[in-house]
Amino acid sequence: MMIRLIRTAVALLVAAGLLAGCGGFSVSSLVPFSGDGPKARSTVPANATEYQCNGGKRFYLRNLDNDTALWLIYPDREVRLDKVTGDAGTRYSNGPATLELASGEAKLTDGTAAYAGCKAVAKP
Repeated sequence: MMIRLIRTAVALLVAAGLLAGCGGFSVSSLVPFSGDGPKARSTVPANATEYQCNGGKRFYLRNLDNDTALWLIYPDREVRLDKVTGDAGTRYSNGPATLELASGEAKLTDGTAAYAGCKAVAKP
């Protein structure tokens, strides 16, 4: 009886090891509360300011070259915006994307995407 139980346990461990080698599977997932689950990590880029907008959209800005340019950080890509002279407030653009900063709010248009009512999030 005991030998049968040991053989079954060894077979399960070997099968789990083979599955783990296939990727997408972890032996630790067999052990509840093992603490090896996904870890939360900071998504705020270093030296950047987070902006939260209407509709749950957000982006990050990092100043470059004494405010003559900004690094615009989307969730899936990053682009440079250069300062554009003109209207009231401050505008930055790279052609397809334009960012307007005025009265404590930001408005970003990028092709068909629009981010409105964006406000800087206070750093903790």
